[in-house]
Amino acid sequence: MGSSDSGRAALDGIRVAEFGTGPALAYCGKLFADFGADVVKVEPPGGDPDRGMAPLVDVGRGAHESAVFAWLNTNKHSVIVPSGDTARLVEIAGAVDVLIDARPGAWDDAGPAGQGALRAAFPQLTIVSISWFGESGPYKDYAATDSVVRALAGLVRGVGPAEAPVMLSEHQSFAPAALSGFSAALAALIAGGPGRRFEISLHEANVLIGEFQDAVTTQTGFEERRWGRNHFFPVFPTGVYPTKQGWLGVTAFTADQWRGFCHLLGMPELVSRPGFATATERLLVGDELDAIITERLAARTARQWADEAIARRVPLVVTPDMATLLATPVHRDHGAFGEVRIGAARFEAPVLPQRLTATPPTAVGVAPLAGQHSETWRPSPPPPRGAGAGGGLPLEGLRIIDLTMGWAGPLGTRQVADLGAEVIKVEGRGYPDWWRGADYSDEAIAGFGHEKPLYFNWVNRNKTGVTLDLTQPDGVDLLLRLVRTADAVVENYGQGVLTGFGLDEAKFRAERPDIVMMSMPAFGVASPWAEVRAYGSTLEQASGLPMLTGWPDDAPTMNHIAYGDPIGGLSACPALLTALLHRQRTGEGQYIDLAQVECLFPLAAPWLIEQALTGKVAPRTGNRHSTYVPHGCFACDGHDAWVVIAVTDDAAWRALCRTIERPDLGADPVLAKAAGRRAVEAELEAAIAVWTRGRSPDAAMEALQAAGVAAGAARGLAEILLYEPHLTTRGYWQEVARPHMDWFQQPSPVFREEGRPYPIRLAAPTLGQSSRAVLSRILGLSGAELDRLQATCVIGESPIPAHQRKPRSSAQLHDAAASGAG
Repeated sequence: MGSSDSGRAALDGIRVAEFGTGPALAYCGKLFADFGADVVKVEPPGGDPDRGMAPLVDVGRGAHESAVFAWLNTNKHSVIVPSGDTARLVEIAGAVDVLIDARPGAWDDAGPAGQGALRAAFPQLTIVSISWFGESGPYKDYAATDSVVRALAGLVRGVGPAEAPVMLSEHQSFAPAALSGFSAALAALIAGGPGRRFEISLHEANVLIGEFQDAVTTQTGFEERRWGRNHFFPVFPTGVYPTKQGWLGVTAFTADQWRGFCHLLGMPELVSRPGFATATERLLVGDELDAIITERLAARTARQWADEAIARRVPLVVTPDMATLLATPVHRDHGAFGEVRIGAARFEAPVLPQRLTATPPTAVGVAPLAGQHSETWRPSPPPPRGAGAGGGLPLEGLRIIDLTMGWAGPLGTRQVADLGAEVIKVEGRGYPDWWRGADYSDEAIAGFGHEKPLYFNWVNRNKTGVTLDLTQPDGVDLLLRLVRTADAVVENYGQGVLTGFGLDEAKFRAERPDIVMMSMPAFGVASPWAEVRAYGSTLEQASGLPMLTGWPDDAPTMNHIAYGDPIGGLSACPALLTALLHRQRTGEGQYIDLAQVECLFPLAAPWLIEQALTGKVAPRTGNRHSTYVPHGCFACDGHDAWVVIAVTDDAAWRALCRTIERPDLGADPVLAKAAGRRAVEAELEAAIAVWTRGRSPDAAMEALQAAGVAAGAARGLAEILLYEPHLTTRGYWQEVARPHMDWFQQPSPVFREEGRPYPIRLAAPTLGQSSRAVLSRILGLSGAELDRLQATCVIGESPIPAHQRKPRSSAQLHDAAASGAG
């Protein structure tokens, strides 16, 4: 178990209980347990149903347990509580600081073990209430699965070939909810005072994953459709291509990257070829361009192409299968994989990616057998919590210096800002956050083009913004003086950019010895691949996830335009808050090396574990599921209209047959069990498709849900923002005015407290909007000093036009745009 110089794990002494089941609950608890908290998992007689998830391992004495369940539940205690023993549940809840509760309807339960009664009995208890769709709204009581939730979140319809969506059918929706729930609980612990109750909806947590595409589609009005396998509007190419040996992940959508990629291919003539100039133009001829790229890449291996691309600063990576991923020296040397034990079984699995250098998560996890600690785990009241003001936002009083660009880094700091921290976003006039746009001509600046991208505005809300020219000594000095007043610094610049300004952790620690600093590189700060240019798309390609999506003969299929960015950003907030809570309790600051590619490994965990256990991964199954039969994405009435349906058990099968008016199938004894249905799955899918083609996705979903069958309409991007009845009913969209914008809708934070979303307090800052106010308020600068800084361009509120920029600064900060955090 990782520990600091004082010998304490980061969350040592914190007591946590888990009520309920499901991967989101388990992973939230795993984050606590692997950082040293005392976590007790409450299971029913016979154990958590998820102990039956494949693959199974022999734990001794002829018993078999789920390896994935074991990984999700490392370092916890297991206590069996019989159904109806509310007194035991109350006793356990009264002995912990945090209750993670995924019991259906527990928020409405009026009994002594309901959340209302537990809060009244134990005012210091913080509750994280996790559910598929939240505690209100039309979907509140819907049956759900991983794929159903992602369909309704807009994450299914745009993925796969033009003919039909294809999706990873499991183990993708849990992480955004678990990471958000953990962050909320830590924020409450940092705040001290009375406990809080947070509501986490897996649906809303996964809507966050699609924010960039939602924003682009809404703002541009561009045709919304599935452009083809690995084709995502508005960028191209971002795909996975065959080579002489192995698969190569390619990202080359900026002008410089496209130019570099063409020269790398030995085809410089493509740069000036008509119709290939911009990423959007290339997308329109994507199939033609794919053929050209594929033919040329066949000349060399994926590893050869990727190695040469490092020097040319083009984002190319090998896309590995699970065997290659597990064996990759860069990941093994960084400690990405560790040993999981359960009973007599031993196997490798991903370690938590939140790499706190002084108090890292444990690399060896021991999972409990069902009820292993029922007799030995004895509840005792937790020690009194530190006094806190209570009320307000939990992170009020914390100050974070935000040196991030793009998506992943700003999303991580947005999570902290949404929870109430003061986040000061630092940009340069010579190279602002690249998500403001790429056109810095005089005309574009005059039209405030850099203030208009909706995705920039969403990911940078609730922050203040200053400009500092870090190529000038005054700019560096002001940044260091701000750090002296701060609790943490977060950066996701490219390799060498920060040190090029004469700044690093040692410089920041000299100003503030207990500072927490987090870097967000693609592959680790000291990795041999530290120079690899990387975006969120690159990270997904390097994680191996595309090798798991699709049918057996398909090319690897990416699941998202830039999956690594939102998952990396959501993973950053737990790392930062864990370090800040440890600092609050011990006075120790520390450095965090968050390798963003490793943040995706938990999403690949079932397949990585299968590879580690069996030496292989089962063939891909398209939209089918390893347990639920039938399971798929079915065409409905209308253009590109689809519904995801998951038959989760035999009772759901009978309900499905009644709903689609096929009593003959429901009465067939051969089909009564999943094994019988599996043998004729294609025929059953055809029968379901006949029924769905006569209905809209919503009509099909509602009919099936009324019968208790898990089903969800595959929402489009525009639907999420303009028409999604559940989100609208729950007040998910908040209107926030901002200069130079004509679209004011903002998505709510994932965490809700007392049933209400946290308010959006501040619109994203315009460039340098708060420079004078922040430097005056925090550093005490006079008006004359601020005038001098503005006159020398250290601060300011307008970008420097591209033709006036310093070449060295521009080149340095352009690399920041490809830092491994898009």
